[in-house]
Amino acid sequence: MRNHSLMLLAAATIGLAATQALAADLPRKAPPPAAPPPPPPITWTGCYIGANIGGIFGRGDANFNGFEVGRDNSGFTGGGQIGCDYQFAGGWVIGIRNMFNGTSLGRDRTFIDPVTGLAGTVDTHTSWFDTLTGRIGYAFAPSWLLYGQGGVAWINRRADITLAGIDFGSFDRTRTGWTAGGGVEWMFARGWSAFLEGNYMDFGDRDHTVFLGGCGVVVGGCTFSTHAKAATVLVGVNYRWGGKTPY
Repeated sequence: MRNHSLMLLAAATIGLAATQALAADLPRKAPPPAAPPPPPPITWTGCYIGANIGGIFGRGDANFNGFEVGRDNSGFTGGGQIGCDYQFAGGWVIGIRNMFNGTSLGRDRTFIDPVTGLAGTVDTHTSWFDTLTGRIGYAFAPSWLLYGQGGVAWINRRADITLAGIDFGSFDRTRTGWTAGGGVEWMFARGWSAFLEGNYMDFGDRDHTVFLGGCGVVVGGCTFSTHAKAATVLVGVNYRWGGKTPY
């Protein structure tokens, strides 16, 4: 009886070992793959370079020999910009930007000198403008930035004046003034953003003295003064790099 029990125990032990060995040979289910890490948060911190295009609307006033000539005109503008931004925790963004654009802004104006009764023309043309601005904005959504900006502006403006077929000369110079504006920018992909903005530029009054045998009733010379201002509406795209999120 005892021998029979030992034989049963031995058989059970062998069966259990065989079952364990068979289970060890069966394929095991692979563990689920690890979840990919989340993308880093969107930030406006970093630098950028880009291009823009839009419209420019100018106002040029000229006063020659007591006769004032003023004309609103418009044209196309396009160029590029480069700058850097820093975003604080909480969504506030500060930055600096330089923009350089060429323009097609220009207009001819015919007038009659009230002193001499002679016909004359004034031809004005704006070749380019350059703005250096600081800006402050608020990211009201992770990929949307609302901003305002202001700073210094330069413009190259030429004015040609002719009276009775006599060319009084070309007054071509770079003016310095101020600019202010604002806009909205959208980061539509990591490293890329697009913007829509408007700006105003004012370059104040400038006086020029012209000399001829006679200038109206004045012999020797007279003053030719001009005032220039312009506004722009621009759309553009920026490529962004660098910077880390402050969160």
